[in-house]
Amino acid sequence: MTETPGRVVTVLIGDDEPLIREVLREVLQAEPDLDVVAVARDAEEAIELAGRHAPAIAILDVRMPAGGGAHAARGIRRRSPGTRIMAFSAYGDAGSVDQMRLAGVTEYLLKGLPNADIVAAVRRMATDD
Repeated sequence: MTETPGRVVTVLIGDDEPLIREVLREVLQAEPDLDVVAVARDAEEAIELAGRHAPAIAILDVRMPAGGGAHAARGIRRRSPGTRIMAFSAYGDAGSVDQMRLAGVTEYLLKGLPNADIVAAVRRMATDD
């Protein structure tokens, strides 16, 4: 088995919209250094999958069933403390941003960004110490 330079960053996606989940998965999986290890439809599933897979990065929708992104972020921080959490939302209002930041989100992206910006944000989160 040949070794590839650098490490592969594992990612969990949590979003209730099937199209968003699929497109985000395809965008990230197309990158050789990123690997989507789990995809969740709601907050509880995201927490459970984070506990099982311990991804480097979790990308969470702010408003999703079973408690929302803030609930998922808090649960992921408990179950997988090494996972860094990114919000990916259509809502950029101060209340949503503050709620997610208080729950442990370190990056907040608005849906509609170019794919290259999303990939760059995931890589940046994986290398920030």
